Amino acid sequence: MLPNSFILYKPKDIVSGDFYWMERFGKQTIVAAVDCTGHGVPGAFMSIVGANLLNEAVNEHAITQPAAILNSIRKSLIKKLRKKNDDSSIKDGMDAALVTINQEEMIMEFAGAYNPLWLIRNNELIEYKADKTPIGINLYEEDKPYTTTKIDLQKGDLLYIFTDGYADQFGGAHGKKFKYKNLKELCLKIATLPLNKQAETLEKEFLDWKGELEQVDDVLIIGIKIL
Repeated sequence: MLPNSFILYKPKDIVSGDFYWMERFGKQTIVAAVDCTGHGVPGAFMSIVGANLLNEAVNEHAITQPAAILNSIRKSLIKKLRKKNDDSSIKDGMDAALVTINQEEMIMEFAGAYNPLWLIRNNELIEYKADKTPIGINLYEEDKPYTTTKIDLQKGDLLYIFTDGYADQFGGAHGKKFKYKNLKELCLKIATLPLNKQAETLEKEFLDWKGELEQVDDVLIIGIKIL
């Protein structure tokens, strides 16, 4: 679907609470990077639920606008979680970054639940922020609808969507978090490399940073170049 792309996917355990999802619908390619509560088996169960809800929204209900997709999966997930009726269901949920790319018309749309979209153009990194609303039960405030940002694409644009596992990894000389600031600098540094080399560099930097420390979370980064 997107030949000039990469997926860096490093589950903390054998199975993962992070998952990537892709679908072609008409002229649009829809791509999501999703981070479910937890990792290992509990996270993996949530991943299955999340992937099924995305399939349902796009393939069964023909929803293609990013915010509408997130609104749909949140509504369905809350219904499922309320049926569980236990304390853990309140904590269960997902963060996500979702884009639809129409390469014929060179238009992209983005919506996010906590997780942003980064676009690198002319050696500059532009951040499109996500809504600070979880996909799940929100005890603290009324659920606001997600918002879609429309972006005109240019040839050579580089897009990155990701979960928080890479930036949250402890390591380095002082055992501190890698942080988003360093990840932004790294993405800018590797932007001219072919996509497969970008993935290799990101993985190597991650492993070098982590060193002997334990991986703290699932890691997922998706990179896409617009040709």
